[in-house]
Amino acid sequence: MNLQLNNKHALVCGSTAGIGKATALALAEEGAIITLIARNENKLKAVLAELPQHRPHDYIVADFSDPKALQQIIETYIKENHGFHVLVNNTGGPPGGPIFSAQVEEFENAFTQHLKCNHILVQALVPYMKEEGYGRIINVISTSVKQPLDGLGVSNTIRGAVANWSKTLANELGQFGITVNNVLPGATATERLAQIIKNKSAKTGKSEEEASNTMKNTVPAKRFAQPEETADAITFLASARASYINGINLPVDGGRTKSL
Repeated sequence: MNLQLNNKHALVCGSTAGIGKATALALAEEGAIITLIARNENKLKAVLAELPQHRPHDYIVADFSDPKALQQIIETYIKENHGFHVLVNNTGGPPGGPIFSAQVEEFENAFTQHLKCNHILVQALVPYMKEEGYGRIINVISTSVKQPLDGLGVSNTIRGAVANWSKTLANELGQFGITVNNVLPGATATERLAQIIKNKSAKTGKSEEEASNTMKNTVPAKRFAQPEETADAITFLASARASYINGINLPVDGGRTKSL
């Protein structure tokens, strides 16, 4: 399938590892021009070197714990370079733990890094999308918006806020040829999953292998996803072929979520 992403400019957040990196590579393979954004410049340079060298891919260094700085950085970049047709909002999840014992600051920090920064990027990028009559905003969140996950209280809360923000945006922006969708990864073989398994192992006294197998057995596919599998779903939603898909939550979880 020709996804018609040639020369579309894509901004991919959290693109130095895991789903973000896999998405940047997948979009580039379909012809998109990628701008990576994350806080670690050395890691950004390493991923940039993996992208096809015949297109002018680049990167932006930004820390999503500082929304005011992010706003200035992205506005300056667009003014001096170009706008974007595709935005992939992807930020590492908050630390785990029961919601009752969470500190208020944990909610505030997660709200800033996820919803506030997503909103800043959307406000900066949408004017160009409107001019082009083409926009794809894809938010990588979690299956917890359909079914809250035990031990991830802050994440469950903030992911739900992002999902509803996204649906509201979809309603407002659809008339301009801009779609807004959420991808909900299940258990995916990333550094975050490795840390979750380690925590479960310590809490239960089981080995990490046993904790891993317990998690896999909750998935009909009996395995974890690879980041590339989630990236493929994101890439399709970013494409011209997905022009009439708007305002949805798309689980990529091997069937783990028990609701439709």
